[in-house]
Amino acid sequence: MPEGPELHLAGRYINEACGGGGFSGGVERSAVSKNPEVPFSSEAYRISAASRGKELRLTLAPLGPGEPQDLVFRFGMSGSFRLCPVAQLPRHAHLRFLTRESPPRALCFVDARRFGSWRLGDAWQPGRGPCVLSEYQAFRENVLKNLEDKAFDKPICEALLNQKFFNGIGNYLRAEILYRLKIPPFEKARTVLEALKDQEQ
Repeated sequence: MPEGPELHLAGRYINEACGGGGFSGGVERSAVSKNPEVPFSSEAYRISAASRGKELRLTLAPLGPGEPQDLVFRFGMSGSFRLCPVAQLPRHAHLRFLTRESPPRALCFVDARRFGSWRLGDAWQPGRGPCVLSEYQAFRENVLKNLEDKAFDKPICEALLNQKFFNGIGNYLRAEILYRLKIPPFEKARTVLEALKDQEQ
């Protein structure tokens, strides 16, 4: 399942692959998708991306008149983005943004299992803590200032999945973190983390 680093890399991929090229027309949604239609169309627009934890935001910005449109994605178990020729669309391309070039290419949100989702607007999901990759200082403070929360009564292996404090961390990351730091997974979370209070960042 894609976690914080994968969404961060997806955002970088979109910005690098789409930074120089313009897009045009409306946004195409597959017939089988249960996610909302995207009511956006422009003769020429640019796409940029930013990630935060387990979410990625796309901004569709017209190059002329018109209001930008934001979309926030969650990747579910198998979501990803791919830029490819329209003639070679992936089978599970559920949302498509077409380039202005000829022949056109499409930036596609590909999701074979259809557990991924998108919503209109720029708001991140409420209740998620700061992102460890892009908001490290706020992330650290959010954890250390809330160690009295009952979430930290649990074993560290469970507490690391709490997105209120560890936004972007999932099963594989928690296993890697605990293994590399040689932390017993069932040690009480508060016991493990309190030692960080007096450490320099």
